[in-house]
Amino acid sequence: MYRKALKSIAGSALFTLLLAQPALADDPKLDTGNTAWMLTSTALVLMMTVPGLFLFYGGLVRKKNVLATSMQSFAICCLVTVIWMIVGYSLAFKDGGGMNAYIGGLSSFFLKGMTSGSLSGTIPETVFMTFQMTFAIITPALIAGAFADRMKFSALLWFMGLWSVIVYSPICHWVWGGGFLGGLGVKDFAGGTVVHINAGIAALVCALVLGKRTGYGTENMAPHNLVLSLIGASLLWVGWFGFNAGSELAADGVAGMAMAVTQIATAAAGLAWMFYEWVKHGKPSVLGIISGAVAGLVAITPASGFVGPTGALIIGIAAGVICAWAATSLKPMLGYDDSLDAFGVHGVGGFVGAILTGVFISADFGGAGLPDGVSMGHQVWVQFLGTLATIIWSGLATFVILKVIDMTIGLRVSKEVEIEGLDINLHGETVP
Repeated sequence: MYRKALKSIAGSALFTLLLAQPALADDPKLDTGNTAWMLTSTALVLMMTVPGLFLFYGGLVRKKNVLATSMQSFAICCLVTVIWMIVGYSLAFKDGGGMNAYIGGLSSFFLKGMTSGSLSGTIPETVFMTFQMTFAIITPALIAGAFADRMKFSALLWFMGLWSVIVYSPICHWVWGGGFLGGLGVKDFAGGTVVHINAGIAALVCALVLGKRTGYGTENMAPHNLVLSLIGASLLWVGWFGFNAGSELAADGVAGMAMAVTQIATAAAGLAWMFYEWVKHGKPSVLGIISGAVAGLVAITPASGFVGPTGALIIGIAAGVICAWAATSLKPMLGYDDSLDAFGVHGVGGFVGAILTGVFISADFGGAGLPDGVSMGHQVWVQFLGTLATIIWSGLATFVILKVIDMTIGLRVSKEVEIEGLDINLHGETVP
């Protein structure tokens, strides 16, 4: 009798434990493999700005402005790190209550409550915060290419600080932090909208508000050292694997596919821009192929976790040709001076990638597949709405910030400083 009772109790206990297993399995736990990959990805993305972007941009300007241009990327890295820690991360990724569709809250002001044991999914929240910080750093740094050679350093610091809080954090929240664009179904795996369209539109507004460089169209403004730019582009290419594959936040098959399609699209775009230029001007240039590679990296960014190899190849070719046209034909046609083609590469490339994500996500093209009940046409329309919302807010807010700074401390250096060079006048240093 006692044996039967004990067996019954043991059986009930075993049954209860078995039922409890799924619940226990659902509890978030630290995954050391995912954490190791995200630590690596974070370092790779940081390398994209320091030293990747400052070498890429630094080589593209004239020698008298190379230190000032490189200084901009380095200073932005420092400035945005502090801003992200204080308020940016909280506004982008925390619950904003009744306004959550548009902006996050302040529950993580100064990273309040974050400890070494805090988790974001299967990785430490500290790692997730820092990974996202690297995105917040490179986005405003990209804008600097549009106003190279002519913005005051003090104005740059004010502009980048305000822009990071007023423009970047809200748009990041809209797409990735629980805001209305994510709820609408916008697909942006690693930042085609949040990073590249956002920065590209801001860059165009900056170029228009500041006006053309002194001597633009009459003086030789060719890059002073394309070897630096080639090294910078190479670092961007390598670092972009952290950017795209890291955005899966896990070391899994999706991250592997994101890495593969990133490589394919980048190579295709580099070749496409090179051949476009070769046919148009008779010679393939170093500047052309590295610009094309960056355009391919930009365009595959929103699509990287959603498309397959065939989609990546087509996106890369499209980005290479369209961005080459924007930089070499559209810019002269419209007459704006986007010094280093930040809009032509990032704004246009981001738009191409965002829209084509809606096409090549389809399983018919080897993609991850459209959401249940969603047609390709509808997804493309949703992608367009996401780009439109980003263009409107980034454009308007950037314009207002620039005008306020211009009315207070001024945006642009004097003509004399511009002619002599920013290096010696703004920083008291020159390169040999």
